[in-house]
Amino acid sequence: MRKVVLASLVSALSIAASANAAELNIYSARHYQTDEQLYGNFTQQTGIKINRIEAKEDELLERIRTEGANSPADILITVDASRLAKADELGIFAPVKSAQLEARIPAHLRAENWFSYSTRARVIVYNPSLVKAEQVQTYEQLADPALKGQVCTRSGSHPYNLSLGAAMIKHNGAEATENWARGIVANFARAPKGGDTDQIRSVAAGECGVAIANSYYLARLMNSERAEDKQVVSNVKAVWPNQSSWGTHINVSGAGMLKHAPNKEAAVKFLEYLASDDAQAYFANGNNEWPVVSTLKVDNPALNALGEFKADTLPIGELAATVAEAQRIFDRAGFR
Repeated sequence: MRKVVLASLVSALSIAASANAAELNIYSARHYQTDEQLYGNFTQQTGIKINRIEAKEDELLERIRTEGANSPADILITVDASRLAKADELGIFAPVKSAQLEARIPAHLRAENWFSYSTRARVIVYNPSLVKAEQVQTYEQLADPALKGQVCTRSGSHPYNLSLGAAMIKHNGAEATENWARGIVANFARAPKGGDTDQIRSVAAGECGVAIANSYYLARLMNSERAEDKQVVSNVKAVWPNQSSWGTHINVSGAGMLKHAPNKEAAVKFLEYLASDDAQAYFANGNNEWPVVSTLKVDNPALNALGEFKADTLPIGELAATVAEAQRIFDRAGFR
């Protein structure tokens, strides 16, 4: 009888362990409808059930920090190198060694403790009625006094602008970047406000002549069937900046396995899955972005219309390392 009870106990524990291993807990700051297909496809392929909590980045990071070693989270997914760097600085990621990820994701789009899965470009959008194309071919030109009163932008403390500032520090140096930031501030058409779509709309309306925006915001407007969006698109033009120098600034969506992940094996499988062709299509197209796997072609009318461009190949880990310095520079320059 004792042997039977013991055998039953062992069997129950095995079943419990198996059930636990067949789950994955994801904290995500991405909120796109196509991500449902992304997660559903993973479960269909592996049998691993996904439990997901979605919130803003700061809320998720605070939750992970508070939960500590008892956190149920296995994976953190978020956008922008500065946010991934912030998470890494908190020491919440665990390193992952995977030949599959190293083979699929270019080296400059991998950091030590996290991986990029899609990219977006920081483009220059201008109103041809107010600004000439030759005036806005580089990020540096946006600080030219000739554009005084013409520049619209979102807050300098936003991660998208901080990541661009971090890249400029790496390419041009801190002093040149601070001078650039001061020039940007001197050229403001108005105080920074709103998101990237607001900047594009302001350029289209003639409130300003030029703005910087992430490519997917422009692509979203280009793919829209709404008459007002079509009008916005018809009133603006886009430039891939710095094609004759270091290339257009690139940022990312990315993910990493958490240090206290209870389901590490499933977490690694999921990170590897995100680099698969199926997942790359969902992950990138869900937000009008580009996949990091170069062999996968994107079928997106807006992105195809924007055309090919030379992208900055600065290693994403190096970019993340100068985000804090970019914030200090922007603060001194009054870019807030």
